[in-house]
Amino acid sequence: MTRLCKNCGFVNQDEYDYCAKCGTPLVDGLKRKNVIVFKPEDVKINKKALAISYIVTIFFSWIGVFVGLLSKNTRAGVFAFFGFFMPFYLVQSRHPTIRKHGIIQLIISIAGVALSFYIMVH
Repeated sequence: MTRLCKNCGFVNQDEYDYCAKCGTPLVDGLKRKNVIVFKPEDVKINKKALAISYIVTIFFSWIGVFVGLLSKNTRAGVFAFFGFFMPFYLVQSRHPTIRKHGIIQLIISIAGVALSFYIMVH
């Protein structure tokens, strides 16, 4: 069973007394409380953490390229798959800017992994 908000039309779970989207009371007789509504766009992005995520992604995705170039006939390119963890995590974010950086990092990872496997095979 669900409760429909009369103010915004959001479908809430049955046990909610207030709308999860706008904070309007869903039960007659309840007074409106000071409700903080979380919007992903309001969150400030930690630029240091974002820079570290780029460093981690580049390190893990491109390590196979560098190891492959330094030592021939190695299978270290397989470790380049670890470079996908950070971008996949960021792409799932609700914040549009973080999602955008996740997609950029995913492209960087795909290029690094592809080059790692090319070096590993040839």
